[in-house]
Amino acid sequence: MLYYFLAPLARDFRVFNLFNYITFRLAGATVTAIFIAFFVGPAIIRRLKRGNVGQVIRVDGPASHQSKRGTPTMGGLIILLATIVPTILWARWDNQRYVLVAVVATLWMGFIGFVDDYLKIVQGKSRGLIARYKLVGQVFFGVALGLYLLFFPIAINLQSNTTTLPFFKYVLVAMPPFLYLAFVTFVTTAMSNAVNLTDGLDGLAAGLTVIAAGTFGIFAYLFGRVDTAGYLLVFYLRGAGELSVFCAALMGASLGFLWFNAHPADVFMGDTGSLAIGGALGTVAILLKSEFLLLMVCGIFAAEAASVLIQTSVYKYRKRTRGKEYADNHRVFRMAPLHHHFEKLGWAEPKVVTRFYLLGILCALFALSTLKVR
Repeated sequence: MLYYFLAPLARDFRVFNLFNYITFRLAGATVTAIFIAFFVGPAIIRRLKRGNVGQVIRVDGPASHQSKRGTPTMGGLIILLATIVPTILWARWDNQRYVLVAVVATLWMGFIGFVDDYLKIVQGKSRGLIARYKLVGQVFFGVALGLYLLFFPIAINLQSNTTTLPFFKYVLVAMPPFLYLAFVTFVTTAMSNAVNLTDGLDGLAAGLTVIAAGTFGIFAYLFGRVDTAGYLLVFYLRGAGELSVFCAALMGASLGFLWFNAHPADVFMGDTGSLAIGGALGTVAILLKSEFLLLMVCGIFAAEAASVLIQTSVYKYRKRTRGKEYADNHRVFRMAPLHHHFEKLGWAEPKVVTRFYLLGILCALFALSTLKVR
């Protein structure tokens, strides 16, 4: 929005020519997001406290977590505001469906998370939104996104039902339409649930989001420039550069939220934030045709989700074949998701978070290395 008001003034005041550069606008989006989070954060936290919107802690969880009972949750509202507003202000919107789709994904998944948090915390329904209803909402978005991309392609020079492979130059993997729909649905649903499962320690999900959003912001910027795309031997996606503004806003929003969510947390993001972040990252990867890069960039999120699947599957198998007592005493992890396993091993919460940050940075660097290793 600012682009349309200020860029034309460059004819008289050269300083406003800065608004023609994506790099300036993504920096502006990052700073704006941080300041919005700082500004609205205290007010939202106070409102949540007055409404007694406190976190429910698992009885079987680590004993150290019991002190967190009652900490305000639904803080994902801070992330949503600090992501959407800067995106509206700093992104270009002329024929800019890349950004519009990413914003819709964030709001839709955030709405599902908000309903879940509201039912769980405000209305006191312990299960929140029934799991199958939550899954229906996620699947509905995935199918809708897949159909939209099939019938109204955004990348005009590439087939919609395709994706790219890391480490290979100019390789497109085409899928039948029905398989592509299932693929898109799986990516968005799995990613939103993966972030949700990761959000179990103070600052963990928010910090990893900063790393992932920043990395995808780099990819979006490079893929959206015809010169860098040609130099790096990747497909040029006209208009995708504006997605870097959205990613920068998400990164700034997560940084600002981390101010309040760092150990000991003053607020938790809840499903409102985690589902929105997962939906946003999954959708950005789909729009950039980088779904397999998503697995690299978000390796920690993937590992957290995989730990739950492994723990549950092995437990059910052992319970069925060897009995409940054997299954209870022979679990793969001491507790799932993965971060709780390390807490059970005696790692302090800040140590788990810091080490997961380091692993997240390594995952991001590995993904970025694919730009040159081809």
